[in-house]
Amino acid sequence: MARLFTTDDWLPTVFVVPNPAGGQQFQIYHDVLDRFSVVSTILSGGACMTISQPSVWEIAGVLRGAINRQQLDGSPTTSAQAGVSRLLQANMVEARSSASGEVFALRNALDDRTSIIFHVYGGDIGRISRRSGASGGSVDAPPLGYANSDNDPPYDIFSIQNEIRD
Repeated sequence: MARLFTTDDWLPTVFVVPNPAGGQQFQIYHDVLDRFSVVSTILSGGACMTISQPSVWEIAGVLRGAINRQQLDGSPTTSAQAGVSRLLQANMVEARSSASGEVFALRNALDDRTSIIFHVYGGDIGRISRRSGASGGSVDAPPLGYANSDNDPPYDIFSIQNEIRD
């Protein structure tokens, strides 16, 4: 993961433009055996995105900007904060294992710039059902999917290797 963060200019422009309404996620790479996927979350200045984590491992690192990551109460009846906010700044990486239904708020800590956080998940999270703030807390919400258009598919592994600089 640290090799991805030596520079922050290798990601194509289409994958770094934030959604003015908040955050969006792009599939950067998907292992054909569904062992893992690489996803980027793009947050415009001050934007927040609430998502639930599926029961998979995750390695997360900030490519650009700074992200506040806060665990929320996963109960559908309350949105009380269950944990402290953790500030992840550019080049910081953390690994974690998720219990089913944990809900996190990812907030861009910068009001005037876009922040980008990469996630490597132990599965294709674009196909796994998980809650979002927009789904009203429904555990059976459809997969969130990705913001990739048909013209902007995920990378193949050879493209990623050619873009990474040591």
